[in-house]
Amino acid sequence: MTDTEQQNTRDPAGDSGLCQSCGACCAHSHEWPRFTLESDDEIARIPPALIAADGSGMRCDGERCTALAGTINSAVSCTIYAVRPIVCRDCLPGDDACTMARTARNLPPIT
Repeated sequence: MTDTEQQNTRDPAGDSGLCQSCGACCAHSHEWPRFTLESDDEIARIPPALIAADGSGMRCDGERCTALAGTINSAVSCTIYAVRPIVCRDCLPGDDACTMARTARNLPPIT
């Protein structure tokens, strides 16, 4: 197995590490619906500066969520991880949303 294949092989115990070295989903977030299942209280915990002007979801700078810090495919983190929207919580390493986002960034899928 090559280094790249090994890096993109899913290990459930290391999922957070995969996400923290990727960030593709957060850099592809302008296309995804937001705030569909969140309560008003949950949305209120997100800093207003990070919410889109129309209140529909997270504010993006181009395609990238403004809550994302770091460099895609290197080292990233969510600045509001504890209060991130449900759609963000539901995106898991290797799932369809992850694969779509990684493909858009010319990254191989996580297997």
